[in-house]
Amino acid sequence: MGREEVGERWPGAGVTWPQASETLACRGLLRSVLLAASSPASCRAAREAARETLRDWQLEVSADDVVLCTSELVGNAVHHARPVGNSPAPTRDHRLLVSFQVASGHLFVGVADDDSTPPVLPQSDFPLPGALLSERGRGLLLVQVVADAVWWSPRHGGGKSVFCRFDLKDRDKRGKR
Repeated sequence: MGREEVGERWPGAGVTWPQASETLACRGLLRSVLLAASSPASCRAAREAARETLRDWQLEVSADDVVLCTSELVGNAVHHARPVGNSPAPTRDHRLLVSFQVASGHLFVGVADDDSTPPVLPQSDFPLPGALLSERGRGLLLVQVVADAVWWSPRHGGGKSVFCRFDLKDRDKRGKR
């Protein structure tokens, strides 16, 4: 399977894109993007990849919802790739793998990174009335509200993957966009 460097499409993102995704050894569609956590263009490149994937695959799902969730998951991974103290540079060249897969009537969006620290998934969809939200930590809450499911798993050899799922069938009947 050939790969194409798409730095021209997404300048500075350090992106590689499988060209013949459908030929991979799985049923359904699969596309992935490799990003450098240190690149300021990582979140933008992930959003553009989400939009392009939805357009190419002609999926009946809200592009805004998928783009928002992709951006939040990548933003969290970029943030946690940085050392404690908010230093502007990661401790080493962290890479993020953003994947989009359609299988069994669902769109799965995943972000894999080298940090083994589990994400803190909010316990409920909405904060209590009158509760103050901190300036940080709202990303996974947004993903939980917009996507149909959110979860994470440790990766063999270290790191983790955080996923969200969009149900492609009967989405309008359940009140999702």
